[in-house]
Amino acid sequence: MEIPRKSRWRDSLAWAALALLILVTAAHLLTRPPAMPDYESVRAKWQPSEAWLYDRDGQLLDSERVNFERRRLAWVPLKEISPAVRDAVVQSEDRRFWSHGGVDWLAIASAVRARLTMGRTGDRSRGASTLPMQLAAFLDPSLAQPGKRDWRTKLRQMRAGQALAADWSHEQMLDAYFNLVPLRGEAQGIGAGAQSLFGKKPAELNRTDAALFAGLLPNPAAGAKALGTRACRVAQAKDCTAIRAAAATLVSGEHAARFDPALAPHLAVRLLDKPGKRVTTTIDRRIQTAAIVALRRQLAGLGSDRVRDGAVVVLDNASGEVLAYVGGVGLKSTAAAVDGANARRQAGSTLKPHLYAQVIEHGWLTAASILDDSPVQLDTASGLYVPKNYDHSFKGPVSVRHALASSLNVPAVRALVIDDVQQFRDRLWALGYHGLVEDGEYYGFSLALGSAEVSLVEQANAFRTFANQGRYAPVHFMRGAKPEGARQIVNPAAAFIVGDILADASARTDAFGADSALRLPFWAAAKTGTSKGMRDNWCIGWSDRFTVAVWVGNLEGDSMRAVSGTSGAAPVWRDVMLALHAGSPGKPPAMPVGVEARQIALPGTREPPRREYFLRGTAQSEMAAAPQAARRPRITSPVSGSVYALDPDIPIDRQRLAVIVSGSVAGYRLILDKKPLGDADAGQQILPRPGVHMLTLVDPGDRMIDRVRFTVR
Repeated sequence: MEIPRKSRWRDSLAWAALALLILVTAAHLLTRPPAMPDYESVRAKWQPSEAWLYDRDGQLLDSERVNFERRRLAWVPLKEISPAVRDAVVQSEDRRFWSHGGVDWLAIASAVRARLTMGRTGDRSRGASTLPMQLAAFLDPSLAQPGKRDWRTKLRQMRAGQALAADWSHEQMLDAYFNLVPLRGEAQGIGAGAQSLFGKKPAELNRTDAALFAGLLPNPAAGAKALGTRACRVAQAKDCTAIRAAAATLVSGEHAARFDPALAPHLAVRLLDKPGKRVTTTIDRRIQTAAIVALRRQLAGLGSDRVRDGAVVVLDNASGEVLAYVGGVGLKSTAAAVDGANARRQAGSTLKPHLYAQVIEHGWLTAASILDDSPVQLDTASGLYVPKNYDHSFKGPVSVRHALASSLNVPAVRALVIDDVQQFRDRLWALGYHGLVEDGEYYGFSLALGSAEVSLVEQANAFRTFANQGRYAPVHFMRGAKPEGARQIVNPAAAFIVGDILADASARTDAFGADSALRLPFWAAAKTGTSKGMRDNWCIGWSDRFTVAVWVGNLEGDSMRAVSGTSGAAPVWRDVMLALHAGSPGKPPAMPVGVEARQIALPGTREPPRREYFLRGTAQSEMAAAPQAARRPRITSPVSGSVYALDPDIPIDRQRLAVIVSGSVAGYRLILDKKPLGDADAGQQILPRPGVHMLTLVDPGDRMIDRVRFTVR
């Protein structure tokens, strides 16, 4: 039976409707855009690639690039962007932005008509892609995958743009667009773009800059010619000469700039570890600048052929705050990125004050005690240790005051023999020298002369302990950090006496002259040091309020040339101290309980009578060499560990070895290789035979008093 025509028409219509519904549903599903976030979440998730360092008053000191995926600065609010740029971008990219709901249908119709008529303008128009559609692609890159420009992608962009326009205000969309837009090179957002492309802040961009900025958007990698043409069209300029010249400059990268003052790059690397991090430090910008100027001036004056690197640290004595931290100043440094303030370098003579403080507090020596500055050989596990003074001369009997102030090496080693290497190493560890990870035996007697490696920050804080009457507490860099409690490490009386010695200009005259860089117009104590091979030069000292530590040298480890303790680091220390105390001279410390002053004479030395400080109970009115009878009996020659070689051209009986014994040795005997040699006071001589020999000194009761081991070859 034939189906009625009307019924067939209804069926066809139903099938067509169903097909249309399926088609629309499929199109809806196929063009469904990803969910768009709200403005607040986008703003909250924004993470700059930089982190920022501020001084104690909130002023910017430095910044550090932490994320290297893209270069992004802090989010720039719309109100801080030049109106010329805002207008140029809207006019060139989406002129009806303020009136449409995410999609500019008139622009789409125009674009379709242009394509149907095969219109060509010489530069691809982006009029159909609105700012909300572009912003949606920034928020979800799947909306603008490279090589995909099909209808489905475009419809997804349109729907995403509509979703944004429905939930965001136009101001929020424009604000986010300027901060998320990818620009030339690795820059993202107008903050990084304005700085790297124009050398300006977003609010400072002028009309020419605005035209160039808008001209970059279709193709950020465009060459100078294409960019100039596009920017000229954006600006609607009749004469494009200036714009084309500006485009050439932009493409060349000549305007690239950074706006932070770059005052603490090494500290920035040390403290800034997360993108967007903002750290307020204890640094005083004025003091930091003064330290940089002083160090830069000194290094420039010395010349890079003599020394290339230096560092300065300034501490507040009372709080432990780091007021200046200069890890280097560049100039002609070959290792400018290395932090000289945190690098471990050989300490040189700068450890001597801590050694003398320890033996003074134990009562083993006083500031007036006499030490013999004469050649000495010490037997160690690795052989003989023969210390020498800086100038290779010897002063004979000297007081502890003179020995420390003039930085004599041999008396310091003798002081360490009196003390104990392990005790001294433990004292240094307690003072914060935590690079000394080995025991005392590892360092040996050379520890007295600074063979260990230390950092400038450790040096500064250990000397700050003297300024605080022997109380040690860690330094801190962060403003508002709660300081740790102080621990009494050095006896207050010993700390005072060592400080008085290091502030005594007359006591150091022999070594440094009467008017060295260490002499200030107010009270200040200081110690210089030079490491082995002239690789490091130090000057660390304190006043009543500040501790200043300076290092100069070559970070690559090569020796300096013609740089001494007072010509290297000391002038920087002096300049910084003078800047710190401008208008407020340093004051000498008050004498603590446990210290007494006494007039003392030092016969047998070159030192005139003087007023001296002592720990209570150790004072004397005269300090002279002990008589022979009062000295401890011991064998002074041969020295233990010595090696003697026989000369085959000289008869063996003409090569006798004299034995020298000190002290009162009446009744004492010498024993060589377990055989009696004779009385100790009889001027014995040894007829040498090849081999290892043991010489022993015994008292009248046959107790061993001293023993030396030597070799004859």
